[in-house]
Amino acid sequence: MPFPADAPLPPGLRGRYTDADAAVQEVRRVWEHQTAYLRGCFAAYTGGADLDGPVRAHYPFVRLQVERGAAIDTRLSYGFVEGPGLWGTTVTRPDLFDRYLREQFSLLLRNHDVPLEVGVSDEAIPIHFAFPDGLYVEGGLSADRLHRLPHFFDLPDLSRTDDTIVNGTWSLGPDGERPLALFTAPRVDFSLHRLRHYTATAPEDFQNFVLFTNYQFYVDEFIRIGRSMMDETADPALRAYRRQYDRFVEPWGVVTGNRNLDAATASPADAPPADALPHRLPQMPAYHLTRPDGNGISLVNIGVGPSNAKTITDHIAVLRPHAWIMLGHCAGLRHTQRLGDYVLAHGYVRDDHVLDADLPIWVPVPALAEVQRALETAVERVTGLSGYALKSIMRTGTVATIDNRNWELRDHREPVERFNQSRAIALDMESATIAANGFRFRVPYGTLLCVSDKPLHGELKLPGMADHFYRERVDQHLQIGLLAMELLRENGMETLHSRKLRSFAEAAFQ
Repeated sequence: MPFPADAPLPPGLRGRYTDADAAVQEVRRVWEHQTAYLRGCFAAYTGGADLDGPVRAHYPFVRLQVERGAAIDTRLSYGFVEGPGLWGTTVTRPDLFDRYLREQFSLLLRNHDVPLEVGVSDEAIPIHFAFPDGLYVEGGLSADRLHRLPHFFDLPDLSRTDDTIVNGTWSLGPDGERPLALFTAPRVDFSLHRLRHYTATAPEDFQNFVLFTNYQFYVDEFIRIGRSMMDETADPALRAYRRQYDRFVEPWGVVTGNRNLDAATASPADAPPADALPHRLPQMPAYHLTRPDGNGISLVNIGVGPSNAKTITDHIAVLRPHAWIMLGHCAGLRHTQRLGDYVLAHGYVRDDHVLDADLPIWVPVPALAEVQRALETAVERVTGLSGYALKSIMRTGTVATIDNRNWELRDHREPVERFNQSRAIALDMESATIAANGFRFRVPYGTLLCVSDKPLHGELKLPGMADHFYRERVDQHLQIGLLAMELLRENGMETLHSRKLRSFAEAAFQ
């Protein structure tokens, strides 16, 4: 049914689709129409026009009705619903999630052989979220018009933006609809805007493989590698390797295109002039070595502490990455460890506390074999050591994550006793948080740390010692992380997304 361009589409069913591409196209038509309507009304409002009443448009929805059990392919951990019933979700940014939605829709159609229903939901789109690239909505308004803004436009409503689905605490509504996705559209939009704020890069630039670090040294080396990957080379093998990545993206829109690509496929180096960029870094700057298929590598400097680790993973999770790995430094707790040794975490002591309300501490956070193997293989290849010789520089064991950086200044007999009982071999402030949020959000995770101090044995992290350590180990550690991500990509997504991260009452989307 055609609608006038200046009117929003009313809530209701738009069509039933047995083709994934057609379903995605309809979702996109609905979303673009609704958001264009809101932007047009807001432009009129900021221009001084008087509105007759509240302006409202709604997110698109996708749902399917499953009447009976079916012979589904459960080798993947996603792509099917758990049983008969009505399953649905609201959707946002189909432009950003095009490839993702096509895969999810295709799997559902193949597994259940029932049409997907696409329509307009009753979930209102907040005016802030109608501007995907961000907008200082209040900036151009007079005090009077700013005061009246909530009378005309929907604003973000945190009472409808939560993590009950991923936490497994959602309640069945009166319509009996179960969640098809882990995040609702408002929750996704909330995080997409927060990502811009915290990282100064666009959600579109984030890649499916994400490295986290807590030291600028790693960022400096990643920048050097990323820029060099874009440099033209005459070496055939190196050129072929570099051609898999098309851009290197830095905060504030600094983009370097790959000079090894043909002019028709190369991404432009559209970096703004240096004097147009803010002379500061955001709270958690992100850098992206991008691929056309989105399976490149992003690195985020999360800074120090579990709060930052939770914050950034809360938001990156809506992008549905294939894996994230923590590369950081830790305190070695064993006398036999040396500065520069690696720690491959196979268990975690969660003393960070920031996730206690979302993921109870009695929930085990297991090591994922696929990620563990990739990290160990990467260490072997980069260091040239394997088998028994590898034990001379790397230990596998439990990592304890705490929320008090200066725990040594208290009476530390009690925490040391707990570390001893848990068999912990390393201590940090982020790894368990990132792993636990990976478990909570169904994102494969891993941790490879490097021992930078041994506080229980008199080897403290002091400037002279630290500077020497960083120069010796950072480059190698980052190379290991990059190689591990490439190995995970080569091994394929079918094996990476483990069923051990999915519950028995699970949303269908990856």
